[in-house]
Amino acid sequence: MLKKLGLLSVFILFTQVAISQALLDWDDMILGVAYDVPEGGAELGEFLTPTYTKQMIALEGKEISIIGYFLILEGEKDTYMLSNNPMASCFFCGNGGPETIIELYFDAKPTFLMDDLISVKGKLKLNRDNPDHTYYTIEQANGFAIKL
Repeated sequence: MLKKLGLLSVFILFTQVAISQALLDWDDMILGVAYDVPEGGAELGEFLTPTYTKQMIALEGKEISIIGYFLILEGEKDTYMLSNNPMASCFFCGNGGPETIIELYFDAKPTFLMDDLISVKGKLKLNRDNPDHTYYTIEQANGFAIKL
């Protein structure tokens, strides 16, 4: 009886953790947003106004978790991204669109290296109108490297 109660407690604990955070993949991110390209095409670097799905809107402000490649942007080296692809084949190089990267804001400076495969969790923020940021942001981010 005591053993069954212990297993039930572990099951309840894991269920609560799973409910409190959404595990997403890149298909969720790609299919979670649409944007209209102006007739005649978009200018290089132009911010295309996004329209998010109801499912993605429901996740805004909630804790999510996703796996991707860690990118450090040049300059101050304090701007971090999570990408569907490593730096050599990220969306900047024509592989995918702006929905294939996520801006990351950590509470403490991360120690990950460029192109580390990492799992990140934090609060999802959707960017509807600021051209200086990506469509998706994870705030209060923390994570760990995945060793293959």
